[in-house]
Amino acid sequence: MKVAIFAGGKGSRLIEETRVRPKPLVEIANRPILWHIMQHYSTYGHNDFVLALGYMGDLIKKYISDLCQYNGNLRVDFANRELFGQPEADQRDLLPYPPWTVDLIDTGEDTMTGGRLARLEPYLGNETFMLTYGDGVSNIDIDALLKFHRAHGKLVTMTMVHPLTTFGHLSVRDDGLVEGFQEKPEAAMDWINGGFFVIEPSVFDAVADVNGETIMWEEGPLPKLMEMGELMAYRHPGFWYCMDHLADKRRLEEMWKNGNRPWATWEDKARPSNGSSGLRGDSSRAGIGRGGHPGDWVRYKSL
Repeated sequence: MKVAIFAGGKGSRLIEETRVRPKPLVEIANRPILWHIMQHYSTYGHNDFVLALGYMGDLIKKYISDLCQYNGNLRVDFANRELFGQPEADQRDLLPYPPWTVDLIDTGEDTMTGGRLARLEPYLGNETFMLTYGDGVSNIDIDALLKFHRAHGKLVTMTMVHPLTTFGHLSVRDDGLVEGFQEKPEAAMDWINGGFFVIEPSVFDAVADVNGETIMWEEGPLPKLMEMGELMAYRHPGFWYCMDHLADKRRLEEMWKNGNRPWATWEDKARPSNGSSGLRGDSSRAGIGRGGHPGDWVRYKSL
């Protein structure tokens, strides 16, 4: 099954990094977050990717092509002026050579996510596909997600997560009296949109009248699908985290360094276990973005 990834946004809230590289190439543990996302899908046997490029898309093309050509050992034949990649991985790098096929599609630097997805339609093979954002890592069980999607028969499944918070929660009476305080609770009680969609190909016709180059996937198509009764939510109680700001990158780096990296499912043959999840979002236009409750009009989270 093909996996589409939004990888074209400017990442303005991570400007310290995205001045010189697109957001999906911002690194965690010396690997782009895009690589981490693709590795997770690959763990579940999904190796056919379609990337919606935009801002600095040439750098993503270069990264993927370099990864294909230069990952692992190399043999250079100077006499014949040829370069060969050797299948044996460097023993210092225990990760397998990824068996990926990647379509890198220019969808326009200023195109919104609705338009980006529409431009991917010819490359998705008129079959069920998956979609996610290029800045969120998770240990979601892809097999269970697909089983849920196939069981309900609707056009779209989105994954819902509990947002992780770094702030304490107060319990306050109507008259202002503080009755309780919880320091940095693990997660809020509400379920929010965390991406990791499963989508039927007929969705493109279903939302064509509310989509376009200037429309966010979360503003037009998702609310329309909700109104049609074609949007279902899969509840993932485990880990999810969005690298939205520099502090998020640092937190993910710290987790990796400390060995607490539940999204690195490729490091363990066992299926992912439950953990914590988190997400942030802000903007001014209404839509079902990450951070959005299904059935509500909320502030969207864009990539």
